[in-house]
Amino acid sequence: MVSPAKIWSALFSNRMDLKRIQESLRREKLDGWLFFDHHVRDALAYRVLGVTPSGHVSRRWYYYVPAEGEPRGLVHRIEAKQLDAIPGEKIAYSSWREQQDGLAKLLKGSKRVAMQYSARCAIPYVAMVDAGTVELVRDLGVTVVTSAELIQEFEACLSAEQYESHLEAGRRVDRIRAGAFRFIAEKLAGGVDEVMVRDWVRTQFRDAGLFTDSGPIVGVNAHAGDPHYEPTPETSVEIRPGDFVLLDMWAKLDRPGSVYYDITWTGFCGDPPERVSRVFEIVRDARDKAVNAVVNAVAEGRVIRGFEVDDAARGHISAAGFGDNFVHRTGHSIGEEVHGSGANMDNLETHDERRIVPGALFSVEPGIYLEDFGVRSEVNVYVGAGKASTTGEVQRELVRITG
Repeated sequence: MVSPAKIWSALFSNRMDLKRIQESLRREKLDGWLFFDHHVRDALAYRVLGVTPSGHVSRRWYYYVPAEGEPRGLVHRIEAKQLDAIPGEKIAYSSWREQQDGLAKLLKGSKRVAMQYSARCAIPYVAMVDAGTVELVRDLGVTVVTSAELIQEFEACLSAEQYESHLEAGRRVDRIRAGAFRFIAEKLAGGVDEVMVRDWVRTQFRDAGLFTDSGPIVGVNAHAGDPHYEPTPETSVEIRPGDFVLLDMWAKLDRPGSVYYDITWTGFCGDPPERVSRVFEIVRDARDKAVNAVVNAVAEGRVIRGFEVDDAARGHISAAGFGDNFVHRTGHSIGEEVHGSGANMDNLETHDERRIVPGALFSVEPGIYLEDFGVRSEVNVYVGAGKASTTGEVQRELVRITG
């Protein structure tokens, strides 16, 4: 097991790529990127800048990377070394007046800058800067725009090593997922419930060198109709012949820098009735339409955005008469956190206009949730150079769980 201290260090260990940041700013026609933090609220800032926070970040700091020229920072005198690891002049302040004057110096001559801000909190994953700080910057005559597209480039594009860690996690998780359905089948006659399956999966993850922050979801019948149900000893129900079973599991290699693999499969204890099979087929085909929308766009060199992928899946489910039962987005960005900071496949909870960029990894997981059961089918999609594809095994038929 990796120690918390090592994990903390690894989160912020990358060096700032100043040249790449400035190239991105010029491409986006921005004057600069203003980073801000207080009490380590914005982990994105530390990761992009390659700064490891000290034991105490009790005072505000600012760091401005212009599209041209040398960066510069603003630090409190009692934490003056906070930004020493990155280049540029550091202006020191103590009073609030000095802070505001110093910020004006940082931004002098700039008209349009990016911050970890999202208009109307449309993309909460990058909405790290408080409204008051945005107001302070705007009062200086500076237009604040979202850094969402920039964050994608620096946070949501996997390195070769990260991609390989995802693939290896996928191979291990897929083996455990298949084993979990066998475990249910073997225990069906003697008695098995949701928590027993959950605990079995957790043990298998640990023995396979995998880490997860929560889960897995094991949902039987009506519990599968609750998208975020997780079994507890109080809620766990027995799995019996004639039951529908949903397994949603996510894990990554238990080492710093690894990337999650996140899937959902479903099965039936015995021969599924026609209604269950039909709902599964609708969800499966919606999943495939969303995946193909990305695969085709990437192959043709067309820009495709998160909301368009959601539209592809949602349109199919709505046409089948189950639009009101698809109550969440089609997919989410995946990275070192299971819900990453890149574009989500979403035109329901948000209207995500971010581009799906090379190096991006995300889930596609449409669902139909009814009172007595629910189907979700989840795969992971990676966008490479001119090609997009799923990264693990893909469910085509309901798993038949027979003892």
